[in-house]
Amino acid sequence: MPVNIIPPLSEELLPIRGLSLGIAAAGIKKTNCNDLLLMVLDEGSRVAGLFTQNRFCAAPVIVAKEHLSGLNSSVRALVINTGNANAGTGQQGIDSARSTCSAVAGLLGCDADQVLPFSTGVIMEQLPLEKVIAGLPTAISNLKSDNWFDAAGSIMTTDIVPKAVSRQIRIKGSMVTITGIAKGSGMIRPNMATMLGYVATDASISQALLQQILRHSADLSFNRITVDGDTSTNDAFILITTGRAGHDEIVDLNSEDFRSLQDAVTEVSVHLAQAIVRDGEGATKFITVQVDGGVDQDECAKVAYAIAHSPLVKTAFFASDPNLGRILAAIGYAGINDLDVNQIKLYLDEVLVAENGGRAGSYLEADGQRVMNQDEITVRVVLNRGDSSVTVWTCDFSYDYVKINASYRS
Repeated sequence: MPVNIIPPLSEELLPIRGLSLGIAAAGIKKTNCNDLLLMVLDEGSRVAGLFTQNRFCAAPVIVAKEHLSGLNSSVRALVINTGNANAGTGQQGIDSARSTCSAVAGLLGCDADQVLPFSTGVIMEQLPLEKVIAGLPTAISNLKSDNWFDAAGSIMTTDIVPKAVSRQIRIKGSMVTITGIAKGSGMIRPNMATMLGYVATDASISQALLQQILRHSADLSFNRITVDGDTSTNDAFILITTGRAGHDEIVDLNSEDFRSLQDAVTEVSVHLAQAIVRDGEGATKFITVQVDGGVDQDECAKVAYAIAHSPLVKTAFFASDPNLGRILAAIGYAGINDLDVNQIKLYLDEVLVAENGGRAGSYLEADGQRVMNQDEITVRVVLNRGDSSVTVWTCDFSYDYVKINASYRS
């Protein structure tokens, strides 16, 4: 079951002025299950995107990147399907993604390159295009600004809990709303973002600064999570602004308004990213890996991910077994060639586990066992090499992870 995650209430998810959402059960993989989402934006909206760096990226990723890079007018719609990733599908897959955009454009009265497509699900199976297109009129018929809860549910695959959150701040006297949804549970080790994440705001901000906020928030949230170390073919993180809040456009990178909006978007992104880990396939524990005292963030990240990716470490956490030498081994193979292991300190929550190259003299296995029995644990490594720090969030590996992925296509 998900680790200490409470599903959002529908009334807690706030509408974004200038954005409406419609859903449909298109029968892409399963019947009577919402699997198609349409997000329609007012003219003048701005969109920024980050996408997977997997070289086998999905057809919708290719098309969405093309449309964003070549757009001479604003994005008017996003269309998302679950049940089929449309990845590893060659030219036919790209044609299907483009046909989906054309179908949406025809129904909304906009250009096809003003539509961004997204897919998630099974890889290397052709998209059932006729089902997607047939579901679009239903999605349009129930477009509503307050449809965020159902939207979060419609993009789930192996997720157990819908992931969504809203925040509000004031900018220049105007109330600004930020609402986001995400999906992801397995195949999570983003190289830019997550499986699928969408954050929208009605703030007014320049395109350049919107992209800046997107990158900043991704680096502190979706780029700091891992469930199983696999980078998906379909990762996408999208930030939308409709500009309907009523304040003057934010154009100054150094302004208090910019910092306030960036902090709020980052807060929403961190909430969604952590929810993905808490809902990791078969997860029973939520683990924070904090690496301090590095020369730079790159080497801190190497150590953090070495620990977070280790199947031996993750299975020990599942078993609540304080076999913590596995963590030392992961630190040692993280790729820091001049690492002085005698300078390292390892903590499990507040318990000092290792120092001076071995077990700490004060460490008692009973203390380690007490922490390992918890469902939320912090692993802290102090490298004592510099002033940089990185925090990564992960989960354990349970029997259910294997069961879920062994039967993913059934």
